[in-house]
Amino acid sequence: MSKIFVVTKKQIRLFAVVILVVLIAAACLKWNQSKAAMGSSQEQRVIQLVTGEFRTTTSDGKKLEVYRWDPGTVIANVGDSVELRIAGVNGQSHPFVIEGLNIKGEVVKGKTTVVRFTAERKGTFPIVCLTHDKMENSGPMVGYIVIQ
Repeated sequence: MSKIFVVTKKQIRLFAVVILVVLIAAACLKWNQSKAAMGSSQEQRVIQLVTGEFRTTTSDGKKLEVYRWDPGTVIANVGDSVELRIAGVNGQSHPFVIEGLNIKGEVVKGKTTVVRFTAERKGTFPIVCLTHDKMENSGPMVGYIVIQ
């Protein structure tokens, strides 16, 4: 005995609605995943730095003093909104430039200087203290911002 299935218009419409709902749900899930991946590069990236100082005395009694940014290298991604919070710990004043990003500022002992920028292109950008730019001036006080 053979069975005969009768499909009504109502069943076809119900099947079409179920398929449509499944497709819409799949599209929404895919859209949310891509939005999360894209959104991560737009978030604020906060990086803490401090001014540091090293002192030593050589075997012949000469005193050496060197300043640095700590950490010496920070990394961000293209598209990141970057906020550098630079705390002045050692040294009275550190006027600086970030070469290639057209940023200038000054870090003062006991205060925090905030610098904001958007990482627009890949590269390595030196942050150079203008007071301690060479060995004769207790330098070079150079750090690096690497944008990947």
